[in-house]
Amino acid sequence: MARGEHKIRRCGAEDFDAVRAIINDGAQAYRGVIPADCWHEPYMGRDELAAELADGVEFWGLAEDGALAGVMGIQDRGAVALIRHAYVRTARRRGGIGGELLAHLERATAKPILIGTWAAASWAVRFYEKHGYRLVAPEEKDRLLAAYWRIPARQVETSVVLASPRYFAQDHRGG
Repeated sequence: MARGEHKIRRCGAEDFDAVRAIINDGAQAYRGVIPADCWHEPYMGRDELAAELADGVEFWGLAEDGALAGVMGIQDRGAVALIRHAYVRTARRRGGIGGELLAHLERATAKPILIGTWAAASWAVRFYEKHGYRLVAPEEKDRLLAAYWRIPARQVETSVVLASPRYFAQDHRGG
């Protein structure tokens, strides 16, 4: 599918259902990959998305011909910014949308960026590594997930954290 006119924009309240639909569509790639006890339908419920927004996750989307094709959240957590819930519609994957959104959010903050994802999602890890992120050591991962995320212990066990070059250039041992 050819890409029409597109622009990156902040998602507003009017985009709530579209953001959730993109997350749930994109998350289908994780079905059968992440542990079964971590999978649920829908992957992102209305209440969960509302809680993420209330917790400061700000979503940005790439709109093609006015319709959102991908979304990515950013959350200010003090010393760092987190990339949260990065998803592209299944039909639009591998077209550069995720990379454009990531580059936009990188320009939007001077803070080091951390990204958590499922360890078994090798394609997601490769995507971030392609964009200059590096995996942190397992003990650092556990410390960072405890300091900056609010996720269940089982998700901590089965996740990895990648960090931007800015993170490695600074001393963040204090969390």
